[in-house]
Amino acid sequence: MNKYVIRGGKPLFGEIEISGAKNAAVAILPAALLVDGVCRIENVPQISDVTLSLEILSALGANVRMLNRTTVEIDCRHIRNFSVPDDLCRKMRASYYLIGSLLGRFGQAQVAMPGGCNLGVRPIDLHIKGFQLLGAKTDVLGGYVYAEAPKNGLSGTNIYMDQVSVGATMNIMMAAVLAKGMTVIENAAKEPHIVDLANFLNTMGANIMGAGTDVIKIRGVERLHGGNYSIIPDQIEAGTYMACVTATGGNVLIKNVIPKHLDCITSKLVEMGVEIREEGENIRVIRKRPLKRTNIKTMPYPGFPTDMQPQIAACLCLANGTSMINEGIWENRFRYVEEFKRLGANIQVDGKIAVIEGVGQLNGAPLQACDLRAGAAMVIAGLAAKGITEIGSIHYIERGYDELVRKLRGVGAEIAIVAFPDEDSRMDPAVG
Repeated sequence: MNKYVIRGGKPLFGEIEISGAKNAAVAILPAALLVDGVCRIENVPQISDVTLSLEILSALGANVRMLNRTTVEIDCRHIRNFSVPDDLCRKMRASYYLIGSLLGRFGQAQVAMPGGCNLGVRPIDLHIKGFQLLGAKTDVLGGYVYAEAPKNGLSGTNIYMDQVSVGATMNIMMAAVLAKGMTVIENAAKEPHIVDLANFLNTMGANIMGAGTDVIKIRGVERLHGGNYSIIPDQIEAGTYMACVTATGGNVLIKNVIPKHLDCITSKLVEMGVEIREEGENIRVIRKRPLKRTNIKTMPYPGFPTDMQPQIAACLCLANGTSMINEGIWENRFRYVEEFKRLGANIQVDGKIAVIEGVGQLNGAPLQACDLRAGAAMVIAGLAAKGITEIGSIHYIERGYDELVRKLRGVGAEIAIVAFPDEDSRMDPAVG
């Protein structure tokens, strides 16, 4: 059993390079199923969700070749299997994108209900509604989603999203790119990874307009051809390292970012007293002074992202005064709070509201990650805490962070991956 072991209390100095976006990669890789040719995809993050995605494509019959650590070549011209293995689907939430891509290209899909982090009820009814409006017959039986297009294929239509959904927006886009006629998605989500998926598909010959706005128009084409594409930098990974510097103090240049994607995060950190300088495709984060309180409300993009809520909470535990977080997306986002209390945090939760009273100093303790972003937040808190923090269940964190330990050690953090023989073991306090 591997754990992260952190000796905290050290400011961070140096440079961190951001990897490709997890939330874009886990949609773009399934979207390769739509392509009648060879895709070369660059800036692919080396995370467990990507590894699973590539395993699934291989299991379906795709030819998958890693050309180097961050570049993969995918050839889906000889796919003959439209049923996705149950054991692989259960390990990641984004496996539902396989429904849209298989349905769109081959007219049928059989995909097990997805797994991933437990952040509350995440129904795929909006996905199903979109497929049905495009003409597909769908059913959910025995833990599988079955979808089948009519003999004459899917047909473009108008789809109004009853609520903003990133996953449904992307899934419907994939199903619609090869459908006959025009599909219009209204009240669409606007996140950067939606734009990245649209850009990937357009590079391969799709005709998608309006991605990044609340109305996306997709004119169906006969086929998609092969091509090369590079995934955008990860907004949430960048935000997580910005939060690391905010919590510990120091001066770190975060490289390979799209600063515009970070505006919603940057503005809150500036409110807290952090100095942030934009340097081309890099952002410098400097924290010298005590942190100030602030309030956060998570919202769909361009609002403050729910995927950054636990990380900012770790920083607010150290801020002067009382801060409030209103979680507007997932009801189970506050599961990390009991773990933070082990470090000495003062947090009270009532429904979707968390009230955080800054304590000035956290103290190391054994913790268990309960989901991807909560795990990242525990790393941040551990880096700022006095003494030793151990974090178990790090497989959650490895779902979304490429070489987190190496990157943090590169800026001076004392963090190591340590193998423990059992759940109750504790390592010697020396880390490094």
